[in-house]
Amino acid sequence: MNKLISVNFYLLGDCNAQCVFCFAHLTRERLPLAKARSLIKVLRDEGTEKITFAGGEPTLHPNLGELVQYSQELGLVTSLVTNGYRLEELLQAKVVPDWVGFSVDSAEEDTLRRLGRSRGEYLPRTVRLVDMCHSLGVRVKVNTVVTSETQQEDMTALILRLAPERWKIFQMLPIQGRNDPVVDRLEVSDSDFWGFVRRHLEADLPGLSVVPEDNDTMSNSYVLVDPLGRFYSNTRWPHEYSAPILEVGAQTALRQVDFDHDKFERRGGLYEWGVGRGQSTNTCVSREPAVRQVPVYKWPRRRRVGRR
Repeated sequence: MNKLISVNFYLLGDCNAQCVFCFAHLTRERLPLAKARSLIKVLRDEGTEKITFAGGEPTLHPNLGELVQYSQELGLVTSLVTNGYRLEELLQAKVVPDWVGFSVDSAEEDTLRRLGRSRGEYLPRTVRLVDMCHSLGVRVKVNTVVTSETQQEDMTALILRLAPERWKIFQMLPIQGRNDPVVDRLEVSDSDFWGFVRRHLEADLPGLSVVPEDNDTMSNSYVLVDPLGRFYSNTRWPHEYSAPILEVGAQTALRQVDFDHDKFERRGGLYEWGVGRGQSTNTCVSREPAVRQVPVYKWPRRRRVGRR
């Protein structure tokens, strides 16, 4: 069992947005470039195949391009989770990750503004950046956090326009001591969350894998690395941290936090994510399993123009 096959590296705590429901409040300190590169190599040597750079907002990291390219040189599949803030600069510099996951929590600009995601023109910019990714052969995901503000929305038209391969739908995750002030206003019940999921599963969304994650599914099912190179868990505040990976090794550090590999597999953490640029063979081919009895549909993927 390779517990480190897929890792999320939260590069920095800084973010240009102010999402009111966010729980990923991390240290403003970060590893210097040389140590970040060393950490990525340690993870690769321990079996990591896919690395997702997140934050904060990862495009604010001054060395993101170098870290993406270094990861690709090591043969890793690279992914970003971003609001797109400086993504265009990255792509224009010919830094082309394998996947980009766009944070889109509503199909309404006013709602995005109330949630702290948008300062105006968020959706038109996202559409333009998604189109740029498609033209470059970058595979696209959309990440949506469902709240009480959005549980009745129909996002079908927007998702069809963005045409991602995967749509991850998250139930807003309350973290005691972190996002308490908005929990009463924005928390969404299990039934309303799954109602949102089922409503969109019934829509005609060809070429798309819909991957829902409720609070239980999310908890302890991700391998998370903080900006200082420590594993951490996302179920409580303050976060639970391991010793620095570069000091004690990845396997020892991972045992110091809560991570449930079975939950990782059950939530669809293994899927056909392809190969890193420059690799010649596929390393991970899997179908997403059903989650909480809600089927995850997999239609044949449309072909994109560009490299894989």
